[in-house]
Amino acid sequence: MLDVIALILTVIGGINWGLIGIFQFDLVAWLFGGQGAVLSRIIYTLVGIAAVWCISLLFREREAVDEKT
Repeated sequence: MLDVIALILTVIGGINWGLIGIFQFDLVAWLFGGQGAVLSRIIYTLVGIAAVWCISLLFREREAVDEKT
């Protein structure tokens, strides 16, 4: 379950960075009151932690995935 949450947060972060890169629009900052707002900083921190967690997915055994197929 933690893997799924981390992946969702990482996708949200990726979409936000895409919007920043293409349109110079920070969706998280817009939704939560600017980049310096406490809630925005919490979201940015959670996305960062999720991205670090997702690094572990690269090095895990693939047995769990293979069992489902």
